[in-house]
Amino acid sequence: MAYSIRPATIADIPHIVQHRELMFREMGIPAEFEDMATAMELWLRHAIPSKTYLGWIAQSEAGAIAAGGGLIVIPWPPGPMTMDPRCGFIFNVYTQAPHRKQGLGRRLMDAMHDYCRAEGIERVVLNASVFGKPLYDSMGYVVADEPMMRLRV
Repeated sequence: MAYSIRPATIADIPHIVQHRELMFREMGIPAEFEDMATAMELWLRHAIPSKTYLGWIAQSEAGAIAAGGGLIVIPWPPGPMTMDPRCGFIFNVYTQAPHRKQGLGRRLMDAMHDYCRAEGIERVVLNASVFGKPLYDSMGYVVADEPMMRLRV
């Protein structure tokens, strides 16, 4: 089956929201999924037009939304890795089960990397699930040495 990769639009919000829920469910991460869906939809309604959220969608010839991925470009202070004051944060890379093993995750990642290169963004980070880690490893991603921790306040 042939697929095309295209930028995400407002019309893709239901698919992006669904992919995010399915991703967390498959990873076994508990959440208030209904509340998360509502909040994510509202956020995307502002984030897509403002380009805070940059998304890419893999669509089949028949029009089925097969996969997607998102990118946020965040301000980040220059440091040991690069003097670029931005960091691309990739998230929500997800492929619907019937469309897996078609190279869609790699194509989505390539599209996001191409965007970053075109914009001069030198650093890209992501959180890898056990499902995505082999792809990211094969693309040259490495586990960072930074001792990042988190706290919900």
